[in-house]
Amino acid sequence: MPPPTGETAVPTISAPASAPSRSRLLALGVLATGMLMTVLDGSIVTVAMPAIQSDLGFTPAGLSWVVNAYLIAFGSLLLLAGRLGDMIGRKRMFLVGTGVFTAASLLAGAAASPGVLIAARFLQGVGSAMASAVSLGILVTLFTEPRERAKAIAVFSFTGAAGASIGQVLGGVLTDALTWNWIFFINLPIGIATLLVALPALPGDRGLGPKAGADALGALLVTSGLMLGIYAVVKVEEYGAASAHTLGFGALALALLAGFLVRQATAKNPLMPLRIFRSRSVSGANLVQMLMVAALFSFQLLVALYLQNVLGYGAARTGLAMLPAAAVIGAVSLGASARLNARFGERNVLLAGLVLLVGVLGLLTRIPGQADRANYLTDLFPVMLLAAGFGLALPALTSLAMSGAKEEDAGLASGLFNTTQQIGMALGIAVLSTLAASRTESLTAAGRPAAEALTSGYHLAFAAGAGLLVTALAVAFTVLRRPERIPRNTTAEREARLAAL
Repeated sequence: MPPPTGETAVPTISAPASAPSRSRLLALGVLATGMLMTVLDGSIVTVAMPAIQSDLGFTPAGLSWVVNAYLIAFGSLLLLAGRLGDMIGRKRMFLVGTGVFTAASLLAGAAASPGVLIAARFLQGVGSAMASAVSLGILVTLFTEPRERAKAIAVFSFTGAAGASIGQVLGGVLTDALTWNWIFFINLPIGIATLLVALPALPGDRGLGPKAGADALGALLVTSGLMLGIYAVVKVEEYGAASAHTLGFGALALALLAGFLVRQATAKNPLMPLRIFRSRSVSGANLVQMLMVAALFSFQLLVALYLQNVLGYGAARTGLAMLPAAAVIGAVSLGASARLNARFGERNVLLAGLVLLVGVLGLLTRIPGQADRANYLTDLFPVMLLAAGFGLALPALTSLAMSGAKEEDAGLASGLFNTTQQIGMALGIAVLSTLAASRTESLTAAGRPAAEALTSGYHLAFAAGAGLLVTALAVAFTVLRRPERIPRNTTAEREARLAAL
């Protein structure tokens, strides 16, 4: 029944606090599987790029759009999808997004031309944005008790962190054993199983209703602004940071996003209520995440390039070399992060994790530039162990980002958190890869050996990444405080509080 005129519908969630524990764990499994599928797809493609280029006849410039088409769609639609999930229901948005992603994976696997594959990748990005944007929003309404929520967020964070390493191994195995098409076809059984389990497992909610944020102009401004901004960033390496192309598209993107903020401050029913930024936890956590993700791009991608281009590792061996990092991140995320957050507080755990990550990139600035001088056990294995810092930082950061959002804004906060993650990734790709490439080109022109020139470029990127992490540390220390707990008025929680007295 629609609300009376002038009132706003309150989203009705199926009493998560009183739901059976098994049901909530099943729902968590669905959300984590959806996240895993999205992250796997992002990393698994990079390993198969040479095979895709050879089979479909991509030009070198055109091949980059296999990645860029996905990134642009995904990154630009997360914020809009998160708010739409609050309006029409987060479960509905998750189901539709997973369905779109699964169908697009079938189209991508069957693609026989570059145009079809690029279109399918764009649709995959659309589906991923729809499903990912609301996942955290669903999770925080399912797990309202702080200790349970910390454990659930740890599982969710581990899935995302480990998925990238698993994707590199799986991509190499599938491409070598079968064909590149199977890196997309593997999504079909996962997507279908996720949909079948999600239908009964996820809590139903009818959302706030379209009138709560039906801001068509705001949606157009933010989506086009983010799309043009991400496009400008991912093309920096091709055109240059100071080129007319980069500066022109970047200025237009900033103008559109500024117009969006003005619109949100004046609209009767804004798409993104600016009140969400009044929370120090929300604002600070998103800024820290953007800096952290940008910095750790150098770990995730440049270490893999070092292993292949300098040490001569193959695709599958590179993935296996990166697996210790995934294992230690998983052990910390699943085994210790929730207890540490409960005992010392998310802010303190985040600071400790960032310190470890500064150590990771600091050690990477010392890796040898010649294959015969490099030793995996002494030069890289300790770095993989220090990656435990990510297992500490990401769950704490996620808790902080979501703790300051009201229940009716959970989908928006989730979409915002994912959006800043994508912006950080795009900035990392643009800034750090450009620094590395420029240093390598100058040293190669000076007659230095190729491996030494490449490694020196990587060293510069690692040092710049460490600088970003130090900045993130400063922001976390000065801006973030104890997590803000938004009171929730469900009957189950009132009864729980009374019972504790």
